[in-house]
Amino acid sequence: MAPSLLTTPSQALALAPGAAASRVGGGGGGGSARRRGALGMRVRASVAIEKETPESEPPPTFLREDGSGAGSGSVRERFEAMIRRVQGEVCAALEEADGSGARFVEDVWSRPGGGGGISRVLQDGRVFEKAGVNVSVVYGVMPPDAYRAAKGEAGKNGAAADGPKAGPVPFFAAGISSVLHPKNPFAPTLHFNYRYFETDAPKDAPGAPRQWWFGGGTDLTPSYIIEEDVKHFHSVQKQACDKFDPSFYPRFKKWCDDYFYIKHRNERRGLGGIFFDDLNDYDQEMLLNFATECADSVVPAYIPIIERRKDTPFTEEHKAWQQLRRGRYVEFNLVYDRGTTFGLKTGGRIESILVSLPLTARWQYDHTPEEGTEERKLLDACINPKEWLDL
Repeated sequence: MAPSLLTTPSQALALAPGAAASRVGGGGGGGSARRRGALGMRVRASVAIEKETPESEPPPTFLREDGSGAGSGSVRERFEAMIRRVQGEVCAALEEADGSGARFVEDVWSRPGGGGGISRVLQDGRVFEKAGVNVSVVYGVMPPDAYRAAKGEAGKNGAAADGPKAGPVPFFAAGISSVLHPKNPFAPTLHFNYRYFETDAPKDAPGAPRQWWFGGGTDLTPSYIIEEDVKHFHSVQKQACDKFDPSFYPRFKKWCDDYFYIKHRNERRGLGGIFFDDLNDYDQEMLLNFATECADSVVPAYIPIIERRKDTPFTEEHKAWQQLRRGRYVEFNLVYDRGTTFGLKTGGRIESILVSLPLTARWQYDHTPEEGTEERKLLDACINPKEWLDL
């Protein structure tokens, strides 16, 4: 895998217009990413975000008409078409599952430098407390330090390593991101995010070669373990991965378990799924098809679980436990998620950045579930991730 140039992780890309963060660790980045963390944090402050402009309706495309966008048949064009199609299909499936007649509210925005996005949110439905499904297609410029830090080429005090120095590096990023919070404690929360990134430097620009990569994943966060549901979810992820490479599922499943780790709690946010970033060591067409397959797997992985659990009877105690687990969800997103924290620090669109958070959550002092309870079973699985398809 080529070194990371710039990461647009969970929610940075599709939820914060223009937000793009240099890679400073997490997501299985390893020691080299951690060593360049301090410089990466300084670099983040220098990435400017253009304020978005509200639009009355979505355009046919957010791509520029510059020969590499609309009408070119490029990966950019096909990826945008895919994420906008998936957004419509997921929203339609969620509205049908909700069954209340509630509809997604849509906000459309554009950026002066090019690109824009569509945010869709369903709130206070019969089944879903809050569901957000957002897409964005953005253009921007990385300062040279961001390029070098992300590639791991920065030396002491931020100086570049040997070799030509990069000037400001234009980039393109597109993605879809979603978080779905049902009301019923036995119906799990779902998150998915798929993105495509390119540097757009002129060909053979000194120190700034053109690069591209894919990232994303889908993960499940239940409050109670129902093995039938968890196995179904993981089996759909494995099926999508196995169509392209049998090593993908075990590799990306571990990556997911490692990424969604709440360090101060010593537990994972949920029961995992798949997560990958910076993929460009395979054929580009293959990875475009892989990302498409993963995005298309969201509905068959999740909707059958919702249909089985949305009307399950529950008690106040079940609801209180769900609220405690949602507290963990909030903690991860606000403390560790690179996209959320970057958007908050750099003035991104706040409603989009925080759309991932549930309407309600709970923090109870020194709460520990009793041994032998279903609540303890869930907590143990978050502390010690399982291989669900081997059970």
